[in-house]
Amino acid sequence: MGASDSPPNRSGPRAPRVALDAKDVLAAYRRWAAIYDTAFGKVSAPARRRAVALVNRLPGRRVLEMGVGTGLALPLYAAEKRVVGVDLSGAMLAHARNRVVGRGLANVEALLEMDAEATAFADGSFDIAVAMFVASVVPHPRRLVAEMRRVVVPRGQILFINHFAARSGPRWWAEWALAPASRALGWHPDFAIEALLSAEERARAALTPAPPAGLFTLVQMTND
Repeated sequence: MGASDSPPNRSGPRAPRVALDAKDVLAAYRRWAAIYDTAFGKVSAPARRRAVALVNRLPGRRVLEMGVGTGLALPLYAAEKRVVGVDLSGAMLAHARNRVVGRGLANVEALLEMDAEATAFADGSFDIAVAMFVASVVPHPRRLVAEMRRVVVPRGQILFINHFAARSGPRWWAEWALAPASRALGWHPDFAIEALLSAEERARAALTPAPPAGLFTLVQMTND
């Protein structure tokens, strides 16, 4: 086993073993689009509901959902929230648009094909930005954070719900073993929170385990 194939040091997870780029993500989600809701919808539903419930309790009406995907979260937003969703995958957005029409979701103002790391929105366009199961998908997670900070008003709220790599135990080994499949999966099984947030951001963020069994984490930050 070479150095690059050795498991990460138990003192903490390192950067993902396999890099993703936009082409990898688009290819993966063209494959996943038709079956995404069936394959991932049920396991992610409790964490998704928890994230949107928090959005609904927060002040401010203008909500940006980064990586809206097939729109599984869209029916959960309160009617008074005005929601814009963006996603890199046109195939996923087609399902989201069908959901909006089929459910009559009048509070969804737009669904746009756009790179979450570099959107076309003006500074301070939203009160809240939320990224659900997206941080471990984008090629440059810190750019995602920076973009969310840019488009959210000062003192607005930034939320993530995501899987983060374990630091020990069987799940730690399983995530490391699955990492070489990242390009095919379209996400990083071995994604560490350090890849998303700086030490200062982690210290100031509220981190809450989310179901099932704490597999996901809800992250809330004020846009200082």
